[in-house]
Amino acid sequence: MALASRWRFRLPIPCFLVVVVLGCSISFLGTSSLSDAPSLFLGVAPQDEEYFAAERIACRDGSKSFRRDRLNDGFCDCPDGTDEPGTSACPEGRFYCKNVGDKPILLFSSRVNDHICDCCDGSDENDGSITCPNTCSLDADIIKQSATHDLKGRKMTQNDSGVYRKRVNLDDLILRQTELRVAAFVEFFLAVCGITFCFIRQRNKSRTRNRRQRS
Repeated sequence: MALASRWRFRLPIPCFLVVVVLGCSISFLGTSSLSDAPSLFLGVAPQDEEYFAAERIACRDGSKSFRRDRLNDGFCDCPDGTDEPGTSACPEGRFYCKNVGDKPILLFSSRVNDHICDCCDGSDENDGSITCPNTCSLDADIIKQSATHDLKGRKMTQNDSGVYRKRVNLDDLILRQTELRVAAFVEFFLAVCGITFCFIRQRNKSRTRNRRQRS
């Protein structure tokens, strides 16, 4: 019993802090893509930004008004979805894709964060669950260059650009997942090394202390 008590592992406070920091970094790597909150004017058309800049904003149907801090907060305050242009909280809401370099479009709010990249700029998937690369200029180039052919020598069409965009989205998602796994493995390895180092250091201190007590 005395021997077991002597070698009982006690993690020093500095080492404990190292482990906590490493653990937090692992958690951050796994959730960093989910922690980016939508911007205030996400889903708002440029010509409407001044309308939404007021401290008190009226619902477009005139039913009520809401504070600006409740814009895109994930709760539907206006029956017509005025307060949630960047989320899927309101069934009647509309999401504006700016699609710089391509054609702007309006989406039904049900298509926001549905794990499908509808906007070529990827702005409709803003909760971080998937990564949508910006392919607006890519699509525009493919459509405009009618002489462009694929690897089989076939002329690229607008439908081909959509297929290519989905392929790019999938490749980017796979790459992102691989990067997160590698980063998580590295952080886990460092955490194990840190704990092992602290354990060995504590054991050496205990041995030194015991030798001094015997002498």
